[in-house]
Amino acid sequence: MNHPAISGRRIRFAVVGCGRIAASHFAALQAHVQDAELVAVCDTDDQALAKAAGATGVSAFATFAQLLDAPSAPDVVVLCTPSGLHSQQAIKAAQRGLHVITEKPMATRWSDGLEMVRACDEANVQLFVVKQNRRNPTLQLLKHAIEQRRFGRIFMVTINIFWSRPQQYYDSARWRGTWEFDGGALMNQASHYVDLIDWLIGPVESVQAYIATLARNIQVEDTATVGVRWRSGTLGSVNVTMLTYPNNFEGSITILGENGTVRVGGVAVNEIQHWQFADARPEDKDIAAASYATTSVYGFGHPLYYENVIESLRAKAQPETDGREGLRSLEILIASYLSARDGRRMALPLHY
Repeated sequence: MNHPAISGRRIRFAVVGCGRIAASHFAALQAHVQDAELVAVCDTDDQALAKAAGATGVSAFATFAQLLDAPSAPDVVVLCTPSGLHSQQAIKAAQRGLHVITEKPMATRWSDGLEMVRACDEANVQLFVVKQNRRNPTLQLLKHAIEQRRFGRIFMVTINIFWSRPQQYYDSARWRGTWEFDGGALMNQASHYVDLIDWLIGPVESVQAYIATLARNIQVEDTATVGVRWRSGTLGSVNVTMLTYPNNFEGSITILGENGTVRVGGVAVNEIQHWQFADARPEDKDIAAASYATTSVYGFGHPLYYENVIESLRAKAQPETDGREGLRSLEILIASYLSARDGRRMALPLHY
C-alpha cells in the first residue's frame, strides 16, 4: 500500500498517555528534532498531564476526543495508554486520517488487533507497533548470526524474564493488573520478549502454557511459563515472573544450535554473556562493544525506532514493525492464554 509522503517540514507527533513510557518517546522525538516535532500531549490524569506539559511546553489535552478535534491536528498519534485502549484509539485516529504508533502490546484481544490493521488499511494511514528491543546492538548481532546460519540447526531456545513488580505498582492505577486494560506478566512485561520468538527463530507451530497468580492481588497472572514448538522442530520456553526478590534480575535469551551457543542476558538483553560458534567471523570482535549498562528494562532503542518511523513516513523506507508485524507476537500471546485457559496445546495460526 502506498502512503502519501510527509515532506518539506517536520512531522508532527502527539503523545497520548503520559505515564512511565512516555518519557522515552519525548526523548526519542527530541533526538530527531530536525525531522520530528512534538506538538501535543494528552492524558486523563490531571497531574500526569500537567507534568508532561510543563516538561515539554506543548499543548495539553485532557481527553483523546479533544485532541482529535483540535484545529491543528498532528500527523501521528503515539499511544502510550493502557493496552486495552489501543484498539479503539487507533481506529478513531485512523478515521481522522492520522498515522498511529502504539506501544506494546498493540491490543489485548486478537480481534482488536485485526481491527486496528483493517481500519488503518481502509484509511490509508500507517500503523507502527513499538518493538524497540529489536534495535538493541546485542540483538542486532544475534539476528545477524541467525541470518548467516551460524548456529546450523537450532535445537533449543529459552527466554527468561525474571522481574519484580510489587503490589504498589499494580495499586498505582486502577487499570493495572486487569484483563480488560492491561494483561498480565506475559501480555505486558514479557511482550517484547515474546516478539523475539518469531522475529529471531521463526514461525511457531504450537504453544502449551500455564499461568498463575501466586502473590499479587490482581486479576491477571504474575507468573507464567510457555512451552514453544517452532515449525522447524526447535523446542523452547518462555518463563516470566514479576515476583523476583528483591529487584529486576534477568531478561535473557539463550540459543543452543548444532554449531553455536549464545546467551544474551543482563536485566534486559543488554549483555552478550556467552558467544561461541564453530567458526570465527570478523563481527565477533564487536561483542564486547555491543553490551551496555542499563538500569531500565526499556533499553535505549526508542530513538533508533523513531528513525525508521520517520523514514517510513517520508516514503524513504518500509516500516520494520507495522501492524501486521505486531500481530505476529500478539497471536503467540493470545494462543498462550487460550492454552492456559483450556489446558491444551494451541496450534498456530489462529486463523487460516
